[in-house]
Amino acid sequence: MNLMKKMLAVPAAVLALWAVTAQATTDEAIAERLKPVGEVCIMGEECKGVETVAASAGGGARTTDDIIAKYCSACHATGVLDAPKIGDTAAWKERADHQGGLDGILAAAISGINAMPPKGTCADCTDDELREAIQKMSGL
Repeated sequence: MNLMKKMLAVPAAVLALWAVTAQATTDEAIAERLKPVGEVCIMGEECKGVETVAASAGGGARTTDDIIAKYCSACHATGVLDAPKIGDTAAWKERADHQGGLDGILAAAISGINAMPPKGTCADCTDDELREAIQKMSGL
């Protein structure tokens, strides 16, 4: 029986030491994860050690050709799902006649039409960028 107690005492002691060490490590890790990563500085208030940085668009200006190549050509280059092809002015003119001109095509492009999702997957395109892309693809 004495041997049995010794055999159980060693793993129990190891387990107890491991639990104490694990708890200390866990507390330190939790404190590290919860420490603030920065401070909020409200415009108009004096903020110590903070310099104003202008927001950047993050990539520079993109051209109409870039937009067409990235977002439009997958469908409009080949006419997938009855999309008017790039350069097929007659097909685009027919759409314009049915939808109220270039403004009608633009409105349909913004909201999405048939299989085309809103803004043709270019969620960050401005209305002017879409208008220019439509004009370049359609020749209108």
